[in-house]
Amino acid sequence: MKIGICADHGGFELKEKIKSFLVENQFEPVDYGAMELNSADDFPDFVIPLAKAVASKEVFRGIAICGSGVGACVVANKIPGIRAALITDYFSAHQGVEDDDMNLICLGGRVIGYAMAEELVLAFLNAKFIGAERHLRRLGKIRNLEDRPS
Repeated sequence: MKIGICADHGGFELKEKIKSFLVENQFEPVDYGAMELNSADDFPDFVIPLAKAVASKEVFRGIAICGSGVGACVVANKIPGIRAALITDYFSAHQGVEDDDMNLICLGGRVIGYAMAEELVLAFLNAKFIGAERHLRRLGKIRNLEDRPS
């Protein structure tokens, strides 16, 4: 299963570790950058292509990492079809998928440890959308908002 991943300089080290973790857990990481550590890079340059790939189903789900995870989350949610969240706890990592059909997880490379990141990524990737009527109704309202002209 293809999993998109990206990071700017603030999340580069964590991204590289998570890529190896994905392979160990039978996932196929697709790296959207950065390809090298560059303290002058900008997270939108990597998050936007990743989010578009998730929205178009080129990859199953996405993992975006910046220093705090906040910027990655903000830009990812600007792409129609993306439901991204900054995740810092196990419950939200799986519940966001189960109830809200979250398809992109955002992590803070400067605020979360490697072991916790592994736990969150695995919970996110192994979770399945429940699809209860109330969840579908809520997602419909979100889609309606995305479909409206600005």
